[in-house]
Formats: sequence, structure tokens, C-alpha cells
Amino acid sequence: MVTGGAGFLGINLVRYLLARGHRVTSLDLVPFDYEDCRDKIREVQGDIRDIAAVREALAGAQIVVHCAAALPLYSPEDIRSTDLDGTRNVLEASHEAECERVVHVSSTAVYGIPDHHPLLEDDPLHGVGPYGQAKVDAEAVCLDYRKRYGMCIPIIRPKTFIGPERLGVFALFYDWAKDGRGFPMIGSGRNRYQFLDVEDLCDAIYLCCTLERDRVNDIFNIGAKEFRTMREDYQAVLDRAGFGKHVRGFPAAPMIWTLRFLELLRLSPLYKWVYETASKDSFVSIEKAEKVLGFRPKYSNRDALVRNYEWYLANLHKFGDASGVSHRVPWKQGILRLAKVFF
Repeated sequence: MVTGGAGFLGINLVRYLLARGHRVTSLDLVPFDYEDCRDKIREVQGDIRDIAAVREALAGAQIVVHCAAALPLYSPEDIRSTDLDGTRNVLEASHEAECERVVHVSSTAVYGIPDHHPLLEDDPLHGVGPYGQAKVDAEAVCLDYRKRYGMCIPIIRPKTFIGPERLGVFALFYDWAKDGRGFPMIGSGRNRYQFLDVEDLCDAIYLCCTLERDRVNDIFNIGAKEFRTMREDYQAVLDRAGFGKHVRGFPAAPMIWTLRFLELLRLSPLYKWVYETASKDSFVSIEKAEKVLGFRPKYSNRDALVRNYEWYLANLHKFGDASGVSHRVPWKQGILRLAKVFF
């Protein structure tokens, strides 16, 4: 059973599991509207904050992958109730149903804004904002259920992951690239910022679903093995766009203060976690996942960004005027659309 099965990670994982012959149930607040596999799964439309819906979705399930989450653009109340209370519901219902294991998809946001790199699984946790704090607290609930009931609950902390079906903030960048525009960067762009391809994330999740319980019942950072500077990795998309445009760096402090002001006025879709970390190094060690799980990422940062951009171009006709606050739809650019003419 996959929570958040209709989301960006969810649909990629559902396809991944179906391709390997598994029976899959999706639990999501929104309809599962992917025609290529809608008739191949069992769908329960419901909210993870409703434990009755979780129990219904769990019927017959041996393994649970908990992907559902309210993202940073949601209200603080929805983030807290979904990411914390929803996780507790998933764990409680899984315990009642005697599921074999629950793979909890957390986030490297639990490390906050770090003062060293690479980040290791045993580094201190500092939740920044409602989303980061909810993720920290949700992990604590997982550890409590693991200790109290002897449950197998692997915790995965992925870096920002991209790939087919990913829109959200990346749709802003891809829109500028396809229209022959360059891209502004907060700071010089010489910082190293690690991403992750969603297929590599699915590989890591699957390892946690299939390897021995004692081997996987731990915490694992997951990210790309190969990554360069932000400037170099993002330039790969502009090169693929073919207009000869380039990344342009700007002093970080003035841009951050401007984006803070625009966010306060609700004129920009970029939130604190995006603009305050974009100019800083951000990468984790995946050595533990490599050694314990045998994790072998296939895609570099550049590969993942270009693959996501090519999917965006191929599916542009489907987006229409859709917008929202999830990864499945483009985010409204707000006043940033006006800045586009200068690049």
C-alpha cells in the first residue's frame, strides 16, 4: 500500500512496483487519474488523517510505503496534521494489521540549515519551519513505534528528487528555459547542491521493502552520487534547451531579502527553504545506503535535471492552466513572471 499514490513520488513508485509484478493499493486524497495504470491497482481515495481510510487501504497489504505529506506551501496547520498526525495513523493502522514493514519517506529537511557537509544520518536534527519540524517529529513517532512494538520501519531521507511527473518549483525554471531565457541564481552558483532522480529513490525504497528486516530497519540518506556546482548542473538544462543562454549569479543577501518581502506579500511562490538554501552547499553522504543496502544511483544531478526537463517538454500540452501547491502541477510564478523578460 502506497500512501500519496497519486502524487509525484507515488505514481513513479506505483509504476515501479507494477513492473515488478506486485499488487498495489494507492491511498490518496485526490483521484488516481493516471490512465496507464489506473485499472491495474486498487484505489482508495481518502485522507491519511482519517484512520478509517487508512485501515480500509491497508486491507490485505503486507508492506506499506508512506509517501504522503503536506508540502511547505500548505498551511502550517495542514502540514502538522498531515505530516505528523497522518504518519501516526499510518503506523497505528499498520501495527493493528500486522504489516510486515512500513517504509517511511522522510526528508533531508530534518537537518535544517547545516554548518558542515556531507551530512550523516546521526547528525543533529533541526526542523526549519513547519514542514521541517513536522518531519523531525514524524521520525520520532516512527522510532517510538519501532521501539515499542518491534516494528520494522526503515526511514529514508531523500534529497530533493526530480524526474517524470515533477513540476512544482522546477516548472518555473523549465518554463524559462523552453522560452529561451537564462536563469538567475541566488549567489555565485558555485555551491554544491545534491539532487536525486525519482527512479533512484524508487530503487532505494524497494531495497528497504525486500531486503532482510534487520538490515533495513534503520535510517538512510539517499541522493545522487555525482553532482557538481549549482551553476554547472542547471546550465545542463539551458544547454539542452539550445538557445545559448546561461545561468547568471546575483549577490545572495539582496535577493534573499527581496524574496522574503515578496513571499510576505504573497507575490512569489518561493518559500524560505528554497531561497535561503539555494546559495549554500547542501549534500549528504550516501555511504551508509551504499554499504548496507547496496544502493547504486544511476543518475547524476545533470542527468536527472535534463531527464525531468525532457519529460516537461513532452507533456507541456497536458498542463493547461493547472496550478497549485503540490509537485504534480506548476506553481504560479507571480511577480517572477515579470522578471523573466530581463533574462
